[in-house]
Amino acid sequence: MMQLNVSIMGHAYTLVCKEDEEATLRQAVAYLDEKMCAIRDTGKIKGNDRIAVMAALGIAAELLSTQPGGDGSFAGLTVAEWKQSIASMHSVLDEALAPQEKLF
Repeated sequence: MMQLNVSIMGHAYTLVCKEDEEATLRQAVAYLDEKMCAIRDTGKIKGNDRIAVMAALGIAAELLSTQPGGDGSFAGLTVAEWKQSIASMHSVLDEALAPQEKLF
């Protein structure tokens, strides 16, 4: 096992991985950093936790859209339905986290 020092949205993290997985982990970190910075830069979402959740949802949707159930769907949903579901989750997060934003 080895320690890997990385930066995501300007914050330092120390991760542990197997030596033969370093390149893949660095690639994953770079992809996540790109997604999170893009969300942050829109200015629509505040707070690193919310940005991380939105990035995770977007990446999950990308993954799911590449695993068709034979007809372009996954778990019975089309990509458009997944996107609508993610938009609904975003609304729920906005409502749930709004009171916390007032504290800062």
